Amino acid sequence: MPLLRFDLVAGRTPEQLRALLDAAHAAVLDAFEVPAGDRYQVVHQHPAHELVVEDTGLGITRTRDVVLLQVTSRPRPVEQKQRFLHLLTENLRRACGTDPADVVVSVVENSDADWSFGHGRAQFLTGEL
Repeated sequence: MPLLRFDLVAGRTPEQLRALLDAAHAAVLDAFEVPAGDRYQVVHQHPAHELVVEDTGLGITRTRDVVLLQVTSRPRPVEQKQRFLHLLTENLRRACGTDPADVVVSVVENSDADWSFGHGRAQFLTGEL
């Protein structure tokens, strides 16, 4: 936890996808201080015409390398979120050559009661986590 859902334009190789996922996971580990084995990532690839990520009036131009990321997480301090955004864009730039302008992130928060990691139990509530 957190759960990262990536929406991308189709066409990346398995190696490119792995580099992207590893770079994002490194940002999660550093910014959110979760254990290394706490990794939940899903990739959705779309034909270019099915992924529309336009400017919001900020003058940002996007390319086919756009990364649309939704992070579902327990509540986090603003400082952790800001650190995550910074580390994510830097890691993706370094590992994948992704322009920071092509990284769009939405963080969705929920509570401990909203998570089950298996066996039909909310492990944050039961004390298992």
